Amino acid sequence: MPIDPTLLLAHIQKTGHALGFSQIAVAPVDLSSAEPALLSWLEKNFHGEMDYMARHGLKRARPAELVPGTVSVITARMNYLPRDTPVDWQEVEWGRLHNPTEAVVSVYARGRDYHKVLRQRLGQLAQAIENYLAGHEDSLQTRAFTDSAPVLEAELATRSGQGWRGKHSLVLNRDAGSMFFLGEIFLNIQLSVSEPVTEHCGQCTACIDVCPTKAIVAPGLVDARRCISYLTIEHAGSIPEELRPLMGNRIYGCDDCQLTCPWNKYAQTSNLPDFDTRNGLVGQQLVEVLGWTQEQFLQRTEGSAIRRIGYLRWLRNVAVAAGNALRSTQNNLSAEGLVALRQALQLHANHTDANVREHVQWALSS
Repeated sequence: MPIDPTLLLAHIQKTGHALGFSQIAVAPVDLSSAEPALLSWLEKNFHGEMDYMARHGLKRARPAELVPGTVSVITARMNYLPRDTPVDWQEVEWGRLHNPTEAVVSVYARGRDYHKVLRQRLGQLAQAIENYLAGHEDSLQTRAFTDSAPVLEAELATRSGQGWRGKHSLVLNRDAGSMFFLGEIFLNIQLSVSEPVTEHCGQCTACIDVCPTKAIVAPGLVDARRCISYLTIEHAGSIPEELRPLMGNRIYGCDDCQLTCPWNKYAQTSNLPDFDTRNGLVGQQLVEVLGWTQEQFLQRTEGSAIRRIGYLRWLRNVAVAAGNALRSTQNNLSAEGLVALRQALQLHANHTDANVREHVQWALSS
């Protein structure tokens, strides 16, 4: 019997929802109209040290070149707010940022590494497709991706109706805001493309206005070199001194553009325990985190996306945050607290790593 694309897609969507995905859709493979913007972004060097962005060039916009034979791309969206997230979570997170001595990790990174979660579940979804088509398609080809290959994920997501591109460049969904992960399965079977949705940002510029480092240089255009997420995660060297005070107490990632977005009042919690907050990644004081040994760092970040930046980059980030806390007029630290924070920094003042030493010395110079 021939394959019925409509029934196949219905099966994929039903299975996807059972696996914890919020939405399953289908994107076209012709992304040629996105190529000029990609090239312009790369030419401006807005990708910074993310050489892999340039290394694959236009292959990112050409799914059929990345995986020959691809004629459809299944897009998947998965909510990641922890299951116990309060209704007023945005206010709670702003409160953390207004407490200079708290070490703040981006919400998405507080649970299990999303790469592992999505990779596993996309693999299960791909297997379900293969099982469904057993005996129907001898040459079936599937390949799953999630932020791990040269794929224009946000472009595929928007073209398949998962949402629209917000002015912060992230995908926004009317029913879920932007607090979700994206993944894809490249498929060599033709499926009907899902309808895209219209954008609903209007005249709102909240995300642009709130960005601490002014990394959003135009609607939908981000200069990664100024983005706190890039600086704390992707950037390996010295953080530009003029940007350090703007980083506040953010030690891994930055959520400001999402916290201020009106659409995120509709953000949905995950139904998976994987994204529940792990012990030690929320509510920690900078003085405590500065005391973590490398072994403790590895233990606290086991299975977390944070581990990939390594202990040295982590120390660099925490040192900057501690320096900002010492400089802050709102730190509410007692004289003893100030001394304790300086002493915690002093422990690393003669660190063997020059990058750590530089940032610690900057922090202590306040």
